[in-house]
Amino acid sequence: MVSRRAVALALLCACAAAPLATLLPPLPAARAQDRVLDVRRGDFTPVVIAVAPFGGDAGPAAQVSGVIVNNFKRSTFLSPLDPASFAGTSVNPDQTPDMAPWRALNAQFLVTGRSKRNPDGRLQTEFRLWDVATGQQTAGQQYVTDPNNVRRVAHIISDAIFTRVTGEGGFFDTRVVFVDETGPAERRRKRLAIMDQDGANVRYLSRGDDLVVTPRFSPSSQDVTYMSFGSADPKVLLLNIETGQREVVGNFPGMTFAPRFSPDGQRIVMSLAQGAATNLYAMDVRSRTTTRLTDSGAIDTSPSYSPDGTKIVFESDRGGTQQLYVMPAGGGGTPQRISFGEGRYSTPVWSPKGDFIAFTKQQGSTFAIGVMRPDGSGERILTEGFHNEGPTWAPNGLFLMFFRDPGGSSGPKLYMMDVFGRNEFTVPTPSYASDPTWSPLLN
Repeated sequence: MVSRRAVALALLCACAAAPLATLLPPLPAARAQDRVLDVRRGDFTPVVIAVAPFGGDAGPAAQVSGVIVNNFKRSTFLSPLDPASFAGTSVNPDQTPDMAPWRALNAQFLVTGRSKRNPDGRLQTEFRLWDVATGQQTAGQQYVTDPNNVRRVAHIISDAIFTRVTGEGGFFDTRVVFVDETGPAERRRKRLAIMDQDGANVRYLSRGDDLVVTPRFSPSSQDVTYMSFGSADPKVLLLNIETGQREVVGNFPGMTFAPRFSPDGQRIVMSLAQGAATNLYAMDVRSRTTTRLTDSGAIDTSPSYSPDGTKIVFESDRGGTQQLYVMPAGGGGTPQRISFGEGRYSTPVWSPKGDFIAFTKQQGSTFAIGVMRPDGSGERILTEGFHNEGPTWAPNGLFLMFFRDPGGSSGPKLYMMDVFGRNEFTVPTPSYASDPTWSPLLN
């Protein structure tokens, strides 16, 4: 039997009550030789993991373990056992588990833990990750926080386990801003909304008085830029999610659209229509000075920075059809075309890892979501149909979210899938939804 003191020492950190994001540093990434699978290869076999029912207080304990299981179900790389398959199996979170029952279920890892209210009213949650083959604990942590943070603690635990098993960053402790759509198709009310990545905790950020489109998260903060169409000219707005402060980025003489942040959050790149042409401009968020990046008679739009901030990918019809081009972030030089397949390419967005560019591709009435390398090689279609559009990356570069609109009297819904196109999942929203944008990790 393991003593309580030994268990306490095995936990990697104990956190006092304070803002959660400042208290829970992520676990270090697993070393290459410690990883169970290489998630950058498409021929992997998902890791089988069992999440034993957490001990402690019934309500929060069941919620934590339930959220962890649901996260893993959508993770592609981890395959959680159905809790019904080990119903009645008793696990004491203070003891080293008997691994025999878990080996019989072919589990490779086991998660144990508890969640309970302390006398001071705070919620204490702890977990331990066990390697079933060796019987050794490979990770563990303890969290003490406000009971309202129970779901967030579950997401952070999920991220810690995902990182320990795969060596890659997590994506569960994130949020998604999207356009909530209600009403009939011809009079659709569009509001800006935010939710957890799994569809929980929806909160509305605008009232729906004005039409809102193309929200984009800052990679470095909880700021969002988006387009608002009211009775006056369209505006590019900047919204701080935490404070609710909203301000107009700039007043431009023509139509502006497709705003997106630079990796450091200090610039916004956007399109500005002037007559028949549309060119790209970058604006310094602090000084509000603008720099023209392209100067052509074509329609250049949907710009997206590379993660190191040195390049921009965008779509343009400068070659006669809608294609993807890459150019230096400061402008200048001749943009290099990178898309050469059949059809029209649009909405490019660079992966946070820098290894892929996601895009929408249209051929006739078919809309596909795909990825290619930054030089245009290795194009791969992940899903296609009618009408897929608007990919956005998870912060670890392993997952994409997009929306699909079947047309007619129906409306769009959000979906997520892994970068290999193995699995696709519906992201629940209160009503129709479009234009998702994924936040950076919160912790």
